[in-house]
Amino acid sequence: MKLNDFNFNLPEGLIATRPVVPRSASRLLVAQAGEIIDGHCLDLPDWLRPGDRLVLNDTKVIPARLRGGRYRQGPEGATRAAIEVTLLSPTTNGDWSALIKPLKKIRDGEEIWFSDDFRARFVSRHDGQARLSFNLQAEAFDAALAQYGLMPLPPYIASKRPADAQDNIDYQTVFAQTSGAVAAPTASLHFDDGLFARLSDLGVSFSYVTLHVGAGTFLPVQVEDVATHKMHAEWGRVSATAAAEIAATKAAGGRIIPVGTTALRLIETAARSGEITSWEGPTDIFIYPGFAFQVCDGLMTNFHLPKSTLMMLVSALMGQAQIKTIYAHAIDQNYRFFSYGDASLLFPVKKLPV
Repeated sequence: MKLNDFNFNLPEGLIATRPVVPRSASRLLVAQAGEIIDGHCLDLPDWLRPGDRLVLNDTKVIPARLRGGRYRQGPEGATRAAIEVTLLSPTTNGDWSALIKPLKKIRDGEEIWFSDDFRARFVSRHDGQARLSFNLQAEAFDAALAQYGLMPLPPYIASKRPADAQDNIDYQTVFAQTSGAVAAPTASLHFDDGLFARLSDLGVSFSYVTLHVGAGTFLPVQVEDVATHKMHAEWGRVSATAAAEIAATKAAGGRIIPVGTTALRLIETAARSGEITSWEGPTDIFIYPGFAFQVCDGLMTNFHLPKSTLMMLVSALMGQAQIKTIYAHAIDQNYRFFSYGDASLLFPVKKLPV
């Protein structure tokens, strides 16, 4: 398989820069039994059945983007260079891995000031990433991040407009619980309390898992042979309770439908043995055509970038030809794409035993 097998032409105007309000009013493309039906996320109960289980990622996005400055004394006096920091993940000793723009403007040991009482020392750099040591820790760090940080909007939105206070609400799920992500599990942004209530009344159940989505989710695939691509690792956890709920639903004949590719990747990681069990740790599972799914029976997800690993994942689930048909339909019908865009509900056609 070549990278170009997962390419398509997307009109610039279909990239959503703000979500639909209310959340559940977003459009929903349903692909089932070889058919494509247009609807809305409000219609989700029409496509699910009593006994189905939705698996949701309860990660919470941190305001991981910081704007500050590096100060340096020279012959002509003090100079300042504007520095933008995007936090990636904490290290074991309390430092942070981060992306810095521009990285060349800062030297090891220098400090980046975000306010008079909030700053970070540049420790080192490796493979284009920085290691930072902050002057605040624990609750004080969280409070400063909440005050000075911005939501880390994806590049295709950030290039069109800056993050603002509304993104603190829009780019967070209504059930976000466990802080640590620097990107939202965007398929879950379509859910609100009213939709949850209607699904619960129908007899649909919910399980929550945690996968801290990293900025690597937006990195382009650099290899032509997709099978040689190496995924970035992200920390996740499937609790014993969630694993037991999913196993019980499968045993009872219900369908397991992850909401978002992050939830799907995590439960498939936890089920590599053929049965889902509790699991915790970093996962770099790469799902592309030929992957043998152990748990999921469908997927609710947004529309993804061309040539991305997420396009490869949905192609693995639905088949490359069907995904091409689905995306051509979505573009023709002006569905909104990417993180703040519309959603799809994908049910693969089951192959009959030979």
